[in-house]
Amino acid sequence: MTKLQQVLLYTGIAMIALTAGVLLRSQLTSSSAKFEVSPDTARKGAETIFAATLPDLADRLQPISQWRGKVMVVNFWASWCEPCREEIPEFIELQKKFGEQGVVFVGIAVDQKERAAAFSKQIGINYPVLVGDLSVMALADAAGNRQGALPFTVIIDRSGNIAGSKLGRLSRSKLEGMLKPLL
Repeated sequence: MTKLQQVLLYTGIAMIALTAGVLLRSQLTSSSAKFEVSPDTARKGAETIFAATLPDLADRLQPISQWRGKVMVVNFWASWCEPCREEIPEFIELQKKFGEQGVVFVGIAVDQKERAAAFSKQIGINYPVLVGDLSVMALADAAGNRQGALPFTVIIDRSGNIAGSKLGRLSRSKLEGMLKPLL
């Protein structure tokens, strides 16, 4: 292969990657992103999440079903994920604001326990943080995250159904608007 052919090949690959990145970013940050999920996903996805038991930062197994009956905000995140790092401080504030009204945030770190613990301590996460490897993304998939990307947030109502979900960074105002009717 000549130098010119190599340059053209690499340029083509770079253009394809750039285009794919731009399209994915526009999909993830779309302001028209809906919180709606199909009734089948709402029921089965929530049951899949409630059936899971994961270790917390102290290595104690925590059944997610212990929070059944509360309004749950389940957030799949990682310490290396910049949009995750941006939204978590707002989640901390909303846990303070709505915790006494029966809202519980549950962070599921798709990360190494040590990294998740260090970030949680540094930022002051005030809600349960569970840890899992890439296999926990099956929970996110069951709740509608077909892309397998982070962050992914699922809102579960008191009846145990998914009321909404969001792939990508979730703003405080959008989440607050979603939580208020569920209280």
